[in-house]
Amino acid sequence: MSAPPAGLFDRALAEAGIERAETYITNAVKHFKFELRGKKRLHKRPDRGEIEACRWWLRAEIAIIRPKLIVALGATAACALAGRAVTISKVRDGTLELMGHQGLVTVHPSYLLRMPDEAARKHAYRRFVADLKRADQYAHKASAAA
Repeated sequence: MSAPPAGLFDRALAEAGIERAETYITNAVKHFKFELRGKKRLHKRPDRGEIEACRWWLRAEIAIIRPKLIVALGATAACALAGRAVTISKVRDGTLELMGHQGLVTVHPSYLLRMPDEAARKHAYRRFVADLKRADQYAHKASAAA
C-alpha cells in the first residue's frame, strides 16, 4: 500500500489482468521525506515512529474501503499493515493478516527500478507480475466466498 511509480505499476497491473480502476492504492506513510542530491530529491525511508504516526489514517481508509485483499508493496507498507517488521523474502509466497484482512506482501515497484542489472530486473518484474496475478486470484476467491 505504498504509491508506486505509476507507469511501471500500471503496466504490471495490465499484464496481470487487473483493472487499475478496480484497485485502491494509498501510501502507508502520508508524508514525503527526502534527501537533496544536487537537483534531485531522493526518497528516504520513513522510520518506525513515522509509520506508527500514520497507522490511524491507514486503519480508517481500510475501514471505509473494506478490501477483499490487501497487497503491501514493499517493506514500509508491510510493516505499517502488520504492525511489525516484515521480511519480504520470508512472507512473499504466502498470505498473512494485515490489519485484520487477508494480505499478500511483494516488492515495491521502485525496487525494480533501482536494480542495476537488466536481466535481474526483468526476472524481478516477471515475479512481481506473478505476485499481482496471485493477488487477483485471492481477491476473486474472497468475492466468491462472500
